[in-house]
Parts: sequence; structure tokens; C-alpha cells
Amino acid sequence: MKQHSVRTYKSAEHLPRTEQLAWKIAEVATDPVAVDDDVVEMIGNRIIDNASVAAASLTRRPVASARLQALAHPYQPGATVFGLSQHRRFSPEWAAWANGVAVRELDFHDTFLAAEYSHPGDNIPPVLAVAQHCGLDGQALIRGLATAYEIQVDLVKGMCLHEHKIDHIAHLGPSAAAGIGTALGLSTETVYQAVQQALHVTTTTRQSRKGEISSWKAYAPAFAGKMAVEAVDRVMRGEGAPSPAWEGEDGFIAWLLGGPKAEYIVPLPEKGEAKRAILDTYTKEHSAEYQSQALIDLARRMGPKIGDLSQVESIVIHTSHHTHYVIGTGANDPQKMDPKASRETLDHSIMYIFAVALEDGGWHHVRSYAPERAGRPGTVALWHKISTVEDPEWTRRYHSRNPQEKAFGGHVVVKLKNGQVIKDELAIADANPLGARPFGRPQYINKFRTLAEGVIAPSEQDRFLATVERLPRLKADDLNGLTFTVDPALLGAPHATGIFDWRGATAS
Repeated sequence: MKQHSVRTYKSAEHLPRTEQLAWKIAEVATDPVAVDDDVVEMIGNRIIDNASVAAASLTRRPVASARLQALAHPYQPGATVFGLSQHRRFSPEWAAWANGVAVRELDFHDTFLAAEYSHPGDNIPPVLAVAQHCGLDGQALIRGLATAYEIQVDLVKGMCLHEHKIDHIAHLGPSAAAGIGTALGLSTETVYQAVQQALHVTTTTRQSRKGEISSWKAYAPAFAGKMAVEAVDRVMRGEGAPSPAWEGEDGFIAWLLGGPKAEYIVPLPEKGEAKRAILDTYTKEHSAEYQSQALIDLARRMGPKIGDLSQVESIVIHTSHHTHYVIGTGANDPQKMDPKASRETLDHSIMYIFAVALEDGGWHHVRSYAPERAGRPGTVALWHKISTVEDPEWTRRYHSRNPQEKAFGGHVVVKLKNGQVIKDELAIADANPLGARPFGRPQYINKFRTLAEGVIAPSEQDRFLATVERLPRLKADDLNGLTFTVDPALLGAPHATGIFDWRGATAS
């Protein structure tokens, strides 16, 4: 990997195109290096993982709304939408939108955390939609996804966005555009322009993950994917983009990140170097914010040691800066302690999550968020005894580049009413590649079977999994099988109408 310095340049300074971050990203995207076998295997795992969480979220309102918007944009050849027949095809940007919301709704797919936060699996819907629409084969899809994961992970390693209250989809638009460019075999010039355009239109604030969190939390990555498809399409027609997008005097770094004096170091593969960043990422065993994964596993372990939870006087979670300030009491969000809070908000409350995991000995993607579950008097009492504090050592480990010491968990101190103190800690989740029970293909399949139960017919589950097993050998027509169909009755009737289906609707 080569470390690239990225900073702001005044307009009067000449920054050669070849020295701009967008060009260097485009060079990585257009480098025809082979994809390693273990990377191919992991790409298949993540396609399964995305389908798993999409199946579990299929009937939720935000997912249904996005699907209805896609339904208003049928197109040939087009791309598929989760839940619908693979023979029904939709405009690729709208298919990417609908599938992106389905994948993100439960916050239950893969993750990568470094200087910034990310869910790299958000790249799969737009790259796959374009591959289906453009008649690409499995090898092209693999190359595109290897690039998308590489660029997303490398940007996340090099540039912190949340420090400046910028949402992490600002790294997703460029990575998806780069991945689409690789899959299509576009020129370096075209990918260069598309990456910049995608950055320019997908920069938003972190209010989408602050305070009263709404369904936009699931829509935001889908929006970035949709914009990436449109950016590539526009640039392929000969149009340009704001340049240099990162380094410009009025650009991303100067006004939205560290300012004119800031310098960022972004690692990127050298020419001819394999794109392996997907292997640095990890999925979730539990449907909750990634920083809660190890703490849920720790709660399962600590529950029997504590015994009667009504005898708890206080619980303090010593953890990283991110956990404390984003999903802990350091956020100062009263909504995180509110039994009537939305699912999206509870998902970002480690106090609630740890309390429920202690009581239930685990976590369930539906039952653990149910309003009646959140409102139990015993749960509320325990929940409100839990607080977080930042521990510099856990913050250091969180940001460590050494995978052997990188940590996303914490040290928990439980004080009982009789004065007894119980302590325990866990650095990484059991399902992490370095955890107690790392996920491999069998675990991804089990996750898919579990979340698809009662949603996808067993024969359709088998067909989908068999298609993924043949990923490197898939022909163009076979890519349509990288979706799943469900009984239309499961999808229900539209709950409301919007602009796209206004004609003939009755205003209420």
C-alpha cells in the first residue's frame, strides 16, 4: 500500500490531475489486477449477508416505501429488487435505492471502523444493479465489488468525517462510483470524474444519526448508491465534475473537514497490488450498532455472574470515544433513555442494548426492539442505571492499525446494592475474524437461513445460495439470480401513495 498525502490547494496553485486523490482512486479502479480467491469467497459471503438482512427487513415500512418508489420505474433490461420476481426489472438507480434501504434498515450487515465508520456492504446494491442492467458477468461483478470495498476501506482509514459532523456516506458515493467504473471497464478519466461527482452530491451532515433518529438512517446509504449510479451515467455521456473535489480551495477538505491547513493520509494499493480490503471488514451477529456487538456478547457472559438484576446499583461501561459519544451517555441525547424512542434510536443506545442483553441473555432483531420490550418497568429501571465513560486506552485500541489490538468493546463495572463489584471486559465480538467464533461461509448461510425463515420459501433459499456458490462462473443472465422472490402476499398492500403513484390516487 502507498500512503498518499491529501490537503487543500489554493486555486492559484497548480495541482496536477495525476496528483489528485480522485485520479489516484480512479487508477486503482482501472488497474486490471486479478482478484484473490479468498477475496472472491468473502464477496460471496457478503452478498449472502446482504440478502439475509434484506429478507428480515422486507415488510418494514421504510423498505416497503423504497420498493414502491422503485416499482414506479420499470425498465428493460433493468435490475432486480429484493422480494419481487427476478423477471421484473427496474431502472438500475431505483433498484439500487430499494435494495440499499432493505440492506441497511436493520443495521445488521457488515462494518468497518477506523478513522471513520462504514458499512461497506452498502456498495453491493448499486454495483450489482448496474451489473445486472448492463449485462455483466460474475467476474465483472467481483472486480467491481473488490474495488468498491477497497476504496471505501481506504477512505475510512484515512479521513475522519464524524469529527466534523459529516455523515459517512461521503465515503460511500465515491467508492460505489469507483466500483461501478471497474465493473464496466471504464477509463481512468471517466472514473476520475464520476468519483468526484459522487463525492460532491453525497456529502451530508451526521444529524441523520443524532437525536431523534428517523428512517433516513436506512435511506442515506441507498441515496449515496443511487447518486453513484447517476454520477457514472452522467460522466459516461461526456460531462465533468467539480475538480479537485477533495483538494480544491472551496472543496471538501477546506470547508467540510479539517480546513485549509489539514492533511490526510489515505492508503491505496500500488499498481499491480491486489485489492484485499474486504478481508479487513466484519459482519454483525446481532442487529445493532457495531460497537454494541462485543458488549452484547459480554452481557451474555456477565448475566449469570450478576444473578438478580434488581440488585444492581450501577453499571459503568468504560469504552472508546466513539461508543461513549455516539451511542453512550456522552451523546447527551435524552432519547437514548426514552422507552418510547424509535427503533433507530434504541439501536444507538448502548445503555438500552446492554440492559436487554443482560436480561435476555442475547439479542433478537425484532423482539429486542419491540415497544412492549422497551417499556418493561424492570428493563427501564436497569437501563437507567447504566452509563458510559471514555477510557483513553479503549479509544487508542479502537483507532489502532494493529489488528491484534484493535478493539470495539469495553470494560464493564457492575456495582451491586450489597457493595459487591463484578468486572469483566471483551475487546472484540465473538463473530469478528479474530473473535471466539469467527464467521465463515457456514455462519453466513446460517444467518441467511435464520433471517429468511418464514419469509423466503426453502426452495428459493436453496436456489439463491446455489447461485452465490457459482459466483465466479456466472454468465450475464445468471446475475439476475442474485436476488430472492417471496410470496406477494407477504409484501402487503401499499400503505400510502406518493408523487410517483399519484395518478388515480385519492387524496386524504
